Amino acid sequence: MMAESEDALTIRAVAERLMKAHPQLDAGLVRSSVQTAYEELRYARVRTYLPVLMERRAQDLLPSEVTE
Repeated sequence: MMAESEDALTIRAVAERLMKAHPQLDAGLVRSSVQTAYEELRYARVRTYLPVLMERRAQDLLPSEVTE
């Protein structure tokens, strides 16, 4: 089995955090918003803040009535 890339681990960790924070949301919806956030931010030069930025962006992409 191939080891997951650091980015794949980050994507999964962010998705899991958001799913815990918003258990009422569809898991597929959460994963797709995290994937979209990653696609938008993947070329960032400073990788340190990637998880935080991805989480914020994914949250913005989720339906707002459930994230307030």
